[in-house]
Amino acid sequence: MSLRLIRDRGLICEVADGSGTSPRPRHARTTDEGGRGLMIVAQLAHRWGTRHTSTGKIIWTEQPFVAEP
Repeated sequence: MSLRLIRDRGLICEVADGSGTSPRPRHARTTDEGGRGLMIVAQLAHRWGTRHTSTGKIIWTEQPFVAEP
């Protein structure tokens, strides 16, 4: 697993892993030990998506920079 942060017109965060399984946001039950991460990302990120590679996949998010008052 790897993490890459890219500063461009906004902040892009990429997380790569070796799994080829496509993720999907879901509502985890209160008894589930996992499954909440992508739902949280989808609610907080401006945009997000998945890109498949020869070694797995990359999940990316994009956040605009917020101007300070």
